[in-house]
Amino acid sequence: MKIAVLSRNPRLYSTRRLVEAAEQRGHEVRVIDFLRCYMDIIAHQPRIFYHGEELTGFNAIIPRIGASVTFYGAAVVRQFEMMGVFSVNESVAITRSRDKLRCLQLLARRGVGLPVTGFAHAPEDIKNLIRHVGSAPVVIKLLEGTQGVGVMLAETAKAAESVMEAFMGLKANIMVQEYIREARGMDIRCLVVGGKVIAAMRRQGREGEFRSNLHRGGSASLIRITPEERAIAARAARIIGLNVCGVDMLRSNHGPLVIEVNSSPGLEGIETASGKDVAGAIVEFIENKARPHRTRTRGKG
Repeated sequence: MKIAVLSRNPRLYSTRRLVEAAEQRGHEVRVIDFLRCYMDIIAHQPRIFYHGEELTGFNAIIPRIGASVTFYGAAVVRQFEMMGVFSVNESVAITRSRDKLRCLQLLARRGVGLPVTGFAHAPEDIKNLIRHVGSAPVVIKLLEGTQGVGVMLAETAKAAESVMEAFMGLKANIMVQEYIREARGMDIRCLVVGGKVIAAMRRQGREGEFRSNLHRGGSASLIRITPEERAIAARAARIIGLNVCGVDMLRSNHGPLVIEVNSSPGLEGIETASGKDVAGAIVEFIENKARPHRTRTRGKG
């Protein structure tokens, strides 16, 4: 098979592992910087060009689209889909996952457990919003943030009001969530491939840090997840429509709570902590599922 990895940096661990796993299984692989692709949007003959070359003959693509370039990256994925190329994650599912509010609304509609979450537009509604979410401390998140950037813990209601007013003044979209004290800065990342959890890790924030992201200095270790956590992770991936994703959840006193579904999860932490060949599992999924014009938009919203 001829596979394209859509990635801006071929030296990243995740990109290198995907290329390595595909080549080990006898496939032809090419890393393509999707921001350098340009498209001819023509009825019956959609085309993609890269550095002046028309891209043809690919059986599948693996999108590794960064959050800051979701709009253009999803457009490139969509163009490949129009050309009949199988995408590991569909363009619609990628954009669903990147809109944090929309993602949580889709999960809530299907009854998936979430931290109590609030969203408002007017500064006048801030006090009522905080009261509905629960008592301080509360977590404030920028909807456009990623890897823990734009996530803050407000220790008091007054601090939460000040932070929210500042962000609203900058026209930034934010949401407020209850702080799950019993998680103690720890969350679980489940790696889902083809509807099954194939690996899981425990992420722990460094001393004095409530965010557990590895990019923020958190640590990763192997964890045994419960059947309930496994089922919830697989269900969350299915609701958003992602074949490959990281589902992040917290262990609370009232059960597992999903906090995010990541359409381009990093592979280094999960492979190191679990010892699993995640990249190989992704390539195997492509081998089993990639067919011309197989892309379908699943789910609602």
